[in-house]
This record gives sequence, structure tokens and C-alpha cells, in this order.
Amino acid sequence: MTAERKTKMTVLVRMLIGGALGAALGFVMYRFVGCKTGACPMTANPFVAMAIYGGIGAMLAAGK
Repeated sequence: MTAERKTKMTVLVRMLIGGALGAALGFVMYRFVGCKTGACPMTANPFVAMAIYGGIGAMLAAGK
């Protein structure tokens, strides 16, 4: 394996872990902080919250 390929795989693994942690945080935010009335779109639906926080986690983990 070349050094460049190994670096790309490392970034991918970090992105996957960051995305998973972000999605878990999104579910926690939905469960414990979420909107009771359903008016706030980010925390009213668990799938939306997990997708948004997962994307943010992946982007933060991929940063150099």
C-alpha cells in the first residue's frame, strides 16, 4: 500500500467514525432536547437530526 492510499483510507475511517458519533449525538439531541411541538425541523424528527449531526461530525473529522 502506498502512503497516499493509506492516508486516504485513514481520512475515510475518521469520517465514518465522526459521522457515526455525530449521528448518535443527533439522536441524543432529538431524544432529550427535541422540540415538543414539532415546530423546529432539526430536532422534531430523529432521522433529520441524525443526518444533520452525522454530516457535521463527518466534516469535522475529515478536516486537516
